[in-house]
Amino acid sequence: MRLHLLALLKKEPAHGYELKQALEQTFGQAYPSPNIGQIYVTLGRLEKDGLVRAVDVEQSNRPNKKVYYLTAKGSEALEEWVDSPTEGPRVRDEFFMKLILAPMTGIADRMMLINRQRRHYLSLMRDLNRLADGTDPDNRVAHLLIEGAMLHLQADLDWLERCQEDLA
Repeated sequence: MRLHLLALLKKEPAHGYELKQALEQTFGQAYPSPNIGQIYVTLGRLEKDGLVRAVDVEQSNRPNKKVYYLTAKGSEALEEWVDSPTEGPRVRDEFFMKLILAPMTGIADRMMLINRQRRHYLSLMRDLNRLADGTDPDNRVAHLLIEGAMLHLQADLDWLERCQEDLA
């Protein structure tokens, strides 16, 4: 959340509610809407860390609001984030550890574990399909995010098949 907010503030200064709206408009329902309290807590931490600065803006009919600006230090942190590669495939897969270790101890059967995990992935795939159907067709960002998640799930399903073939 920290770096997402910094990226939005790089575009333009904003207050917390505007940042929440920007995230929702950009990603639609494909990305869980952040809690406004979480946004303000994160902004407070970013300010404490010197990555943003807040300016109180007076409003005539409402309480004052804080508008946040990206600092030079915040801009540097954002550039580091953008320039660094994102983590790739996970080698220490939690499910695979269960799949190998649980049968060794006698507490679970491999096929039971594979089938349970497959049902879970298929349930997640159905949820993503429903999410895609309910997402604004013009929001390409949201659709790409959903498509990426679906492709990852499909790869996980294919890998489960491979595990079943090799280990069962």
